[in-house]
Amino acid sequence: MIGWLALLSAAVVMTGAAALVLLGLRPADAESLGVAEATWQALMRALDAGAVGADVGWPFRAVMLLVTIGGLFILSTLIGVLTTGIEGRLEQLRKGRSVVVEDGHSLILGWSPKALVILAELAVANENRSRPKVVVLADRDKVEMEDEIREQLGDQLGHTRVICRSGRPTSIADLAIASPATARSIVVVTPEDDHDDRFVLRALLALGDPSVRPRGCNHIVATLEDPANREVAEIIGGGDVRLLDVGDLIARITAQTCRQSGLSVVIHELLDFDGDEIYFAPAPSLDGRSWGEVLLAYEGASPIGLRRPDGTITLNPAADTVMAAGDDVIAIAADDDRVIPASAPVATPVEDHVVAVEPVTSPPERTLVLGWNDRGTVLLRNLDAYVPHGSTVHVVSNDVDVQPALADLAAELNTLALTAGTADITRRAVLEALDLARMDHVIILADAGAESRDAADTDTMITLLHLRDLAGRTDARFAVVTEVLDSRNRELLRTTSADDFIVSERLISLLMSQVSEAPDLQTVFAQLFDPSGSEIYLRPAEQYVLPDLSTPFSTVVAAASARGETAIGYRLIARADDPAAAYGVVVNPPRSGEVRLGAGDRVIVLADG
Repeated sequence: MIGWLALLSAAVVMTGAAALVLLGLRPADAESLGVAEATWQALMRALDAGAVGADVGWPFRAVMLLVTIGGLFILSTLIGVLTTGIEGRLEQLRKGRSVVVEDGHSLILGWSPKALVILAELAVANENRSRPKVVVLADRDKVEMEDEIREQLGDQLGHTRVICRSGRPTSIADLAIASPATARSIVVVTPEDDHDDRFVLRALLALGDPSVRPRGCNHIVATLEDPANREVAEIIGGGDVRLLDVGDLIARITAQTCRQSGLSVVIHELLDFDGDEIYFAPAPSLDGRSWGEVLLAYEGASPIGLRRPDGTITLNPAADTVMAAGDDVIAIAADDDRVIPASAPVATPVEDHVVAVEPVTSPPERTLVLGWNDRGTVLLRNLDAYVPHGSTVHVVSNDVDVQPALADLAAELNTLALTAGTADITRRAVLEALDLARMDHVIILADAGAESRDAADTDTMITLLHLRDLAGRTDARFAVVTEVLDSRNRELLRTTSADDFIVSERLISLLMSQVSEAPDLQTVFAQLFDPSGSEIYLRPAEQYVLPDLSTPFSTVVAAASARGETAIGYRLIARADDPAAAYGVVVNPPRSGEVRLGAGDRVIVLADG
């Protein structure tokens, strides 16, 4: 439009100039005009309406008046075009439809409560980055998203800049707005009402279009509700996508945390960015050293494994494993700049304080499961791989229709003896009749037969409140792990101890944040949550060092290494009820720091089950 106005302006000026030359018109007090002078006179009248007031001679005035009127028309049209364009641009900015020109940003596709958790975690992870940026693209009003981020997160974002854009992440045209090709990583957040993975699969298809994102330029993190969709998601995303199975992960975390007091605190410490996390770091100075030497080469980090040049990850390697060229150390640290090896052992273990390795047997465990859903099967299969022979599990569900499936599962289990019953688990009388004092662990699963997620969570809350009250009125001491479907309801059920753990999809959001920063962490956490690999255990301290003696933590590390384990911390029973002290859990203590472990204290180790 502006180009056409420029041509019209030239036409008006040249027409006026031609009229002056051909008709021999000139101001009364001037000589005849040449082509150049006539063009200049016409241009001045077109640009400045006031110039015509000084003209002398009516024929000359008439032509210049027409040129001035043409100029006024063109100028007003130009102003209208510019005003409309600016207003349209501002409206586009307000609606979040302008193209993101950033690069190196983290990109979040979709909107749900999980997006807020991921934003908060990425802000912490970006504290040591220069000008960090996170872009959010969702089928929601830009201003609404910005208001919710401001209300929910406030100052938690630090210096991280959040850019919101409105559009459908499943649309190729809308996806281009967020510049996915220049993003550092992409996180696909499933909407709350999508439980069949359709959004994830369509978003992956859009991201696979080469016009918006070439293959291999970054990695994508997404979750799946239905494991059956994994194969097609991998076909679509190829090697760029990291898929997290929501149900499987929650079931595995539940199976591990219900058995060990304090383990939930350790897992949460490793999953969020506030505190210690898991990092990969090269260590060429340690080439040729054994794993036992590597364990004592760091003061501010706790090595837990190795990443080979081919990408193979090994957690808790044997003490005689030798570091090779190109190997990366996997370590727990407060930040990646802490994973720096020393040239000599940072602390010498006190061999006289180490307890000789002796075989240890564990007594059978009694577990109570209240409620049932599809995750229960994975949960009991994992629990079956952890517990000693002779252990029992009793399942009480509101739904009589699950009894045949539980009977089939009972025949499949090897170490667990499964029994089942049907009752309303929200009734206090039902819970009182279950002999809670004899139970070691209680797991509350969300009711799959509830009319909605909120209804299921409400029943879960009622059951948990009854259990807490019954435990407080009696001498019953059991760990409770509770599954909540809507992570927003988690805030209504504050944990009261390290043995009272709320499992929700917030854990999945934390894991997505970790994997978005380091994609190989998916493999690390998969091994940590797998019964066939090396998992985290809290074991009696008297199995490692002599009780009530002050000794450097390096002594504990050496004692664990002699048992084929990797020590990463400890738990003090004296602080087990203090939430301000992380319920006594200390992860990644300095190797040279003195510790005094006694009866009831625990050493946190990576070990094979």
